[in-house]
Amino acid sequence: MTLQLGDTVPNFTQDSTAGKISFYDWAGESWVVLFSHPADYTPVCTTELGEVARRKADFEARNTKVIALSVDDVASHNGWVNDINETQNTTVNYPILADVDKTVSDLYGMIHPKANAKVTVRSVFIIDPNKKLRLTITYPPATGRNFDEIIRVLDSLQLTDYHQVATPVNWQDGGDCVVVPSISTEDAKVKFPKGVQEIKPYLRMTPQPNK
Repeated sequence: MTLQLGDTVPNFTQDSTAGKISFYDWAGESWVVLFSHPADYTPVCTTELGEVARRKADFEARNTKVIALSVDDVASHNGWVNDINETQNTTVNYPILADVDKTVSDLYGMIHPKANAKVTVRSVFIIDPNKKLRLTITYPPATGRNFDEIIRVLDSLQLTDYHQVATPVNWQDGGDCVVVPSISTEDAKVKFPKGVQEIKPYLRMTPQPNK
């Protein structure tokens, strides 16, 4: 199965370090970051899981739940969590799915048929409260994920969902935004009282509306 942006993501029920999880029920009305790993006791992933534990409050501030996945079983996960807590000086405080039968990996298209099945399970999915897929990134095995970027995308998605703006290159929370093309400059000046700078008729900038 190949998921495209805007698709409704599949529901599933799977064991985890927090017990059996029915995904839709667990997600509730929150945004979700689902990020997957090839196997337990892998070095790059160990650092990533520790970082997410440290950043959990940042996700919660954005009404976002985090959940990891690895293709090993819960007993293996629990042992790995002990190592993560020890080596990364943190406490893993979110579930890790035990995708032993690769149900979730197959549903979400994480396994690439022309590559090593385990090595390729390194994807990130951002899912909105309507269970729509809003972002997917697949990383190579040797490159650690940048969770600053994932949080930046969350900020952009949540901003642009509620205001008629887009975020430009290298945007950070609090930076100027692009007025979407569907709004005329005249209407934009009413909608965005902080000001609209027309660089070109199709390129108009405005201060971030919710700051």
